[in-house]
Amino acid sequence: MPPKIKDLIAALEQAGFVNRGGKGSHRNFVHPRVAKPVTISGGLGDDALRYQIRAVKIAVEESKP
Repeated sequence: MPPKIKDLIAALEQAGFVNRGGKGSHRNFVHPRVAKPVTISGGLGDDALRYQIRAVKIAVEESKP
């Protein structure tokens, strides 16, 4: 069973990312050490898609010192 969107958002926020908003169901998360923002779309209770899980994993690893 894939993680939910709210789980991905929690992982990003725990790693120090900040939600700078977005349009509709899209949220853009930025971090000072990560070059590109991470965009997460969907409702909080929706299942996360594979590309979203991969993007969050890569961004969290990149944010580590």
